[in-house]
Amino acid sequence: MTITSRQFKSPKGEITHFTLTNSSGASVTLSTLGAGIVSIYVPDNNGALENVVLGYKDAASWIADGPCAGKIPGRFANRIAKGHFSLDGKDYTLAINNGPNALHGGPDGFMNRIWDAKTVGQDSVIFIYVAEDGEEGYPGNLTVTAKYTWSEDNKLTLVLNAETDTPTVINLTNHVYFNLDGESSGTVLDHNLRLNADKYLPTDETQIPTGELAPVEGTPMDFREFKPIGRDIHADFKPLKIGKGYDHCWAVNDYEKGTLREAAVLKAARSGRELTVLTTQPGMQIYTGNWLEGCPESISGHNYHDYDGVAIECQNYPDAPNHTDFPSSVLRPGEEYNETIIFIFK
Repeated sequence: MTITSRQFKSPKGEITHFTLTNSSGASVTLSTLGAGIVSIYVPDNNGALENVVLGYKDAASWIADGPCAGKIPGRFANRIAKGHFSLDGKDYTLAINNGPNALHGGPDGFMNRIWDAKTVGQDSVIFIYVAEDGEEGYPGNLTVTAKYTWSEDNKLTLVLNAETDTPTVINLTNHVYFNLDGESSGTVLDHNLRLNADKYLPTDETQIPTGELAPVEGTPMDFREFKPIGRDIHADFKPLKIGKGYDHCWAVNDYEKGTLREAAVLKAARSGRELTVLTTQPGMQIYTGNWLEGCPESISGHNYHDYDGVAIECQNYPDAPNHTDFPSSVLRPGEEYNETIIFIFK
């Protein structure tokens, strides 16, 4: 295993990319901008290495990109209704940046910050970011670390940790988009997806959960057995019309805090690649890249189109601070936020 690094200038300051390469040549490139995933090269069924995640040609294009490609949003990933929540009797107001709601921690959230970084051994990089009390409206000085580890058998492990000096809310994930046929190969609607989820979270018209966990059975939301992502994506089903496709949270079956469980398996018939996603988190937001059109030029120099990638974002439920029956998103002094996401490529 080797780690190399490159530096790039940007309006935000210097960005560093770290590339971790194993003995087979498979590699992961990570960025200090948003503690993000830039590329993942893994073999197809003929042994050919290809990048299977969406990204941009210019290192600075990741700044404030609409898709939030490959980065860690925060301090609260996904949506909070009307940019408002209460904690311990205090009301907090956040930036509104997604219709009437707050999304991904605000317009200058963690995904648009340059993190500190250090390498650990030959297989890991740790990114560190300190969010100040009041940043984007959230309480508490929050120290976050994201540790990525790449293995000889093409497994990428992301461990997310955080501590605070004041009660706050937190929800972290990685917003990487996958196309297992290669990032320049076009649609992922022919990829087969299986989710370890009997229920999903219906939303209102602004994509805020209603509070219900609804059964997937008998609906286009049922991925309990493998099916093509695109089979039902244009069905006459109200939840799919709200966001022009899948952009919903599924509840991982048998969730138990701190326990790794399989969340999803993604397969591409053309390349033969397969991805298994494990997590300790209670939910996973599946987003089929419904609004990729018009994003920055791709890493291979072409234009992305809608549905060219799928994000499997392991996380807490959206709007959890406003739903007492959802898994708690509250972090208090003396506690540690500790969640794991593992991407296994075959």
